[in-house]
Amino acid sequence: MRVTQREDGESEHIRLHELHSNSDKGDGSVRYILSGEGAGSIFIIDETTGDIHAAKSLDRESKSHYVLHARAIDRWTNRSLEAESEFIIKVQDVNDNAPTFPTGPSSATVPEMSDIGTSVVQVMASDADDPTYGNSAKIVYSILEGQPYFSVDPKTGIIRTAMSDMDRETRDHYAVVIQAKDMAGSVGGLSGSTTVNITLTDVNDNPPKFPQKSYQLYVPELAPVGKAVGRIRANDEDEGQNAEMTYSITNADAAAIFTISTDADRREGIISLKQPLNYEKRKVHTLNIEGSNTHPDSRFSHLGPFKDSTSLRVIVGDVDEPPVFSMDYYILDVYENSPAGTQVGTVTAVDPDSTNSGIRYFIENEEERPLYFTIGVNSGIIRTTQGLDREETAWHNITVMAAEVDNPRMVSHVPVTIQVLDVNDNIPSISGGNTVTVCESTKNGQVIQTIRAADLDNFANGKFSFFVPPEHQVKTNFTVKDNRDNTASIVSRRRDGFSVDRDQDVFSLVVVVSDGGEPPLSSTVTLSLRVCVCQRNTRGRSNNLCQAQAFLSSAGLSTGAFVAILLCIVILLAIVMLFTQLRNKKASKDPLILSEEDIRENVVTYDDEGGGEEDTEAFDIAALRNPKASEPRRKFYLGHGPSPYGEEDEIEEDEEEGIVVVRRRKTREVDYGYYSPEPKPAWFIIDCVPREISQSAPSLLLDGHDIIQQIIQQKVVQADSDTRGPPYDSLQTYAYEGRGSLAGSVSSLGLTEALPELNYADLEDWEPETQTLERIVGEETAASPANPDS
Repeated sequence: MRVTQREDGESEHIRLHELHSNSDKGDGSVRYILSGEGAGSIFIIDETTGDIHAAKSLDRESKSHYVLHARAIDRWTNRSLEAESEFIIKVQDVNDNAPTFPTGPSSATVPEMSDIGTSVVQVMASDADDPTYGNSAKIVYSILEGQPYFSVDPKTGIIRTAMSDMDRETRDHYAVVIQAKDMAGSVGGLSGSTTVNITLTDVNDNPPKFPQKSYQLYVPELAPVGKAVGRIRANDEDEGQNAEMTYSITNADAAAIFTISTDADRREGIISLKQPLNYEKRKVHTLNIEGSNTHPDSRFSHLGPFKDSTSLRVIVGDVDEPPVFSMDYYILDVYENSPAGTQVGTVTAVDPDSTNSGIRYFIENEEERPLYFTIGVNSGIIRTTQGLDREETAWHNITVMAAEVDNPRMVSHVPVTIQVLDVNDNIPSISGGNTVTVCESTKNGQVIQTIRAADLDNFANGKFSFFVPPEHQVKTNFTVKDNRDNTASIVSRRRDGFSVDRDQDVFSLVVVVSDGGEPPLSSTVTLSLRVCVCQRNTRGRSNNLCQAQAFLSSAGLSTGAFVAILLCIVILLAIVMLFTQLRNKKASKDPLILSEEDIRENVVTYDDEGGGEEDTEAFDIAALRNPKASEPRRKFYLGHGPSPYGEEDEIEEDEEEGIVVVRRRKTREVDYGYYSPEPKPAWFIIDCVPREISQSAPSLLLDGHDIIQQIIQQKVVQADSDTRGPPYDSLQTYAYEGRGSLAGSVSSLGLTEALPELNYADLEDWEPETQTLERIVGEETAASPANPDS
């Protein structure tokens, strides 16, 4: 079932439709129920009569139709009396929406001077009404503002030009108002409008034009070549690339001196010089300048040629110019050894100005170097100041300055190069030394060596000739053959050859070498020819090298170089040995502080284990033995001379105790810093004490002057005064226990076993140096026979 309802209904509870069941007898026993879209809110049904009403206004643009379902049930039992029915309520459109354009005004462009009917832009409006029902959505376009320049198509909305001569340079902007009206434009229809901003774009429809037919420009004659001296511009009402210009100089004489180019914007012409100006030669130049568009449009060629011309009158300004030399540079020459004051050449310069000022000449010497030339201040003549030597300097370069007399600030410079010509002033000589090697195998007529002449003069005086003076040609073993190419060959004239054993070692040959100069110069050279046995090459031929020389030559070394290499090798070996010894000596010293961070109290111990008393080479056992822990009943001095410690001995003997005490009186200070326990021609002291005393307290017998105790005390003083030692306590141990212990010594050095009897028969095997020891011992024994304990 379909039910139609207009969307513009404004009253509520408008009766839309009536539902009726066949079971409804009008007694109110039938109840009608409505469900579906908008049931209960938009659409309301009367439960008793079945009438459907619209509670709100309907908008087709929001929702065009609704689907509803209706049922009839028994009011008392709620039993369905009929099957559920479906019906659709369709909202009928009315013209309640006006046409609308996109938000805001739009913009468009069209070239100027476009033909009538040229499309500019299309505008489109939209209508929310139903286009399929009536004319509510049928739109017609019309123009409200913008006539007579533009028109609009009523159906499509396309805006077109209505005039053909719209000029951008006259007016470039138009605001066109377009209206859109529905109901096909009939009365009562709704409408909307929009504004279209139309801009005319440029075309090249205007030729360039110079503001003036003639111009005038002042340019000083010293204007630099290549620099801009002026600018010129032709006006063009177009814009962008349509206004770009190209400039040219049409008259050839002016184009040879001036040039014109376009600036970066391609608007102005830049005039610059191709050649320097000269006021004295020409004071005025006329330039015919033409300006034309770079991009002409053929559609507008009927408007005339797109170019224009004008004339430019250039007036040259007179400026005081510096002097001008007759040449850009000068090259002069003079013979060497010419006397001072010799004329070399002349430079000339003139004032180009009309004043024709006088010129003064100078030689530039900014570095204050010695000058070999001088120049006339007024004449420009260059002369030498001293004799020149071509062999020392063959070319001289100077700079000459020319200044105006009226205006000394006007200065010009020109380079002058002077060549020193050669004269024959150097005697020739023979190059390569005066020593020649002659092999034993040289035969008569054989060429020994080729010599070459040398001369400091140039090639013109360098054609040399060689010969042996007549007085030296008698009985000579050699001669010289001139090769006519500035060389000569030494030829052997000895028929029986040469022999090292038979002949002398060195021969002499006098040779005269003469040059080809005017006048010719010559020198006499004495060549030394040394005879030796030459080394042979792989082909068996001699190569004019002695065997000793050949050995060094094969290695590419001279004798001096070979000796130098050997000396360097010896020095390197000595340095290596020195560094090795220093490294071994340094490595033998153990550091006292093992670590920089170890600042604890350390006990320094020496773990060297000796070989016992039998090892007499590691140390002197007598230096470590307690000298007063032995038997005192007999004392022997083995040796001769004074005491090695520089002391005088005083002997005291105690009869009751049986003790012999030796006291030494100090006579001089002894430096123990150089004490060494190594055995030298020294004294051996043997003291004997009773066994019971030595075993009880041997250290109490020591004297304050004991040598070992003094050495230890000095070591303690040195350790206390040494500031380089570690900043913490250090314990050092020695083999000597010191004094004060009643327990006695625990060292084997203090044992006082019975001394063996001396067997003098063993002294026979001693060295002769020890015979004195035997004699002294014998005398001591004989001197004390009454003492049985000795």
